[in-house]
Amino acid sequence: MTIEELKDNIRVIEDFPKPGIHFQDITTVFMKPDCLRELSQRLYELYKDKGITKVVGLESRGFILGGIIAERLGAGFVPARKKGKLPGEKFTETYELEYGTDTMEMHTGSISSEDVVLIHDDLLATGGTMAAASRLVSRFNPKKIYLNAIIELTACPKLEVFPKELELSTIIKIDVD
Repeated sequence: MTIEELKDNIRVIEDFPKPGIHFQDITTVFMKPDCLRELSQRLYELYKDKGITKVVGLESRGFILGGIIAERLGAGFVPARKKGKLPGEKFTETYELEYGTDTMEMHTGSISSEDVVLIHDDLLATGGTMAAASRLVSRFNPKKIYLNAIIELTACPKLEVFPKELELSTIIKIDVD
């Protein structure tokens, strides 16, 4: 399956969650077994030799392939959740989105200094969510952090806070304003 075939299965929802946003809905790709299998295989090939021990999936669509790739890599899965969704002791990071602010949390004991971590999300636009996730994961002092998103909106200017020193891989690049 080609990247173009994967792109053809992404539904675009105009003016969601606010006017002017062309929301790239990856759930229509997840519904198709061939597409899901293709994305899983592409992610596996990208990270199979990196020594990943933990995959951090960002709420909520990052949980889907994050869990799949963790299992395929023989790694643990750690959810980075929205504020108030995790019980117990946690680290918290508040960040700006292209259409507001949000807060994510992770349990304090979920990553060790021996871990090699892959942070995974469905979409990279300005980089605010990924930057916040990398700051959150950095608090655990892991050996290494990799960043991954299925879709990258290439026309969106990346924020200055985006962690340029970390290795980033994306699978589908879309050029929309």
